[in-house]
Amino acid sequence: MSKLKVAFICVHNSCRSQIAEALGKHYAVDVFESYSAGTELKGSINPDAVRLMKQLFRIDMEQT
Repeated sequence: MSKLKVAFICVHNSCRSQIAEALGKHYAVDVFESYSAGTELKGSINPDAVRLMKQLFRIDMEQT
């Protein structure tokens, strides 16, 4: 049986949805596939989100 696919959506796909996708890939990779998207695209991930994910969870969002 294939895994569920979960999409996390926020406006710019630069912070919250990216964090949710990274956490899903880190903690629930056996349960579902994580994706992020936005209704209005922004050119890059929020640098504060990248920094906090590295600090708190040792997840490098720039790698994924």
